[in-house]
Amino acid sequence: MVQYRPHTTVVLAMSADGKISDVRRSPARFGTGVDKSHLEQQIAASDAVLIGAGTLRAYGTTLTVSDTVLLQRRQQESKPAQPIHIVITHSANLNPEIRFFQQPIRRWLVTTTSGHNFWQGRSEFEQILVFETPTGEIDTIAVLQQLTSLQITHLVVLGGGELVASMLELDLIDEFWLTVCPLILGGATAPTPVDGKGFLSQLAPRLQLLEVEKVEHEVFLHYRLQR
Repeated sequence: MVQYRPHTTVVLAMSADGKISDVRRSPARFGTGVDKSHLEQQIAASDAVLIGAGTLRAYGTTLTVSDTVLLQRRQQESKPAQPIHIVITHSANLNPEIRFFQQPIRRWLVTTTSGHNFWQGRSEFEQILVFETPTGEIDTIAVLQQLTSLQITHLVVLGGGELVASMLELDLIDEFWLTVCPLILGGATAPTPVDGKGFLSQLAPRLQLLEVEKVEHEVFLHYRLQR
């Protein structure tokens, strides 16, 4: 495990067959109000939210903290009303007209040199962090180490599957909260919580189950990575 990085929790809703979206990669709005409330609680407990560009393009927005109790708790802990929302993207090819850029939140961008060039001099992102490997990819380990130096100790990852896969491969995930929703999506190309190249069974990350909660027809699973 990489030292000196935020505690990192992945929070995702999925179908009973393990899909986070359908084959058209439509926004996954199949969770109930209970799931949305659970997600808001996880976001409210964080210092920052990390979201991949594909997920942001699909939804066009991010979830902000609106619950009065959660807002008061953040205030009591001397935290700003909203955590920082960080978009991580190689190309930074985002439409500046989407509603995300009108939401009352602090926005940061993690990208490459080429991605930085498009947004340089614009006001949408408060900070643009460039961490690039010699092969032109984002150096995610360096990113998380930098976030820690910026007082971000608890990071919530909202997907998508490629981002989660890359972070798992680098051993940068501590916990999963998975909501299992009562529908079947199917489809060989429909995204899952962890896409990427996959893991051989002998080398697969192992999980320890911490909590199980059933609320009507949804099941909330809380796992910790075994190390």
